[in-house]
Formats: sequence, structure tokens, C-alpha cells
Amino acid sequence: MPIYEYECTQCEHRFELRQGFHDKPRAECPQCKKKAKRVFHPSPIIFKGSGFYVTDHRKSGDTSAAKESSGPDKPKTETKKSTDESTASAGQ
Repeated sequence: MPIYEYECTQCEHRFELRQGFHDKPRAECPQCKKKAKRVFHPSPIIFKGSGFYVTDHRKSGDTSAAKESSGPDKPKTETKKSTDESTASAGQ
């Protein structure tokens, strides 16, 4: 039979109850006899092996592709001005 933890909504008293899977949950605090709610705990996660950081991230060679797709680092030079100036001086 599993043990469940409850917390009173009025006095915040925490207590444990042993209940079967098919039993209805009790909703009464043993101290103040007010309504109690069941407390849920996250299940633990255990990572075993050589390490999940080594195998779950990108290789160092993949970072250059990400930089290229994010945009150019240098501003583009204006080539139109130089061609406009050369045609203007040629026409004089």
C-alpha cells in the first residue's frame, strides 16, 4: 500500500496516510478537521552513463554554420557610389 502526503488548506499541517490504490482519498486534517489536499512530488530523474552533456549537444564544428545563417558580421561596402563617381567624371 502506498503512502501519500497531504497538506491542510487551513492550518498547512502536513501528514502522511497509507492508502490503497482503489481507496478514496481522505480530505480531512487530523488536527483541525478541515479540508486537506494531496501533495504531489516530482519523480526523480537519474542520469547514468558517460554523461549526457557530451552526447546531447552539437559538435564544435557546427557553430560556424549557425553564425553564417544569423547574418553578416561586417556592414556591406557601397559599390554604387564608386561607379557613379567614375561615370560622372567620364562624362565631363
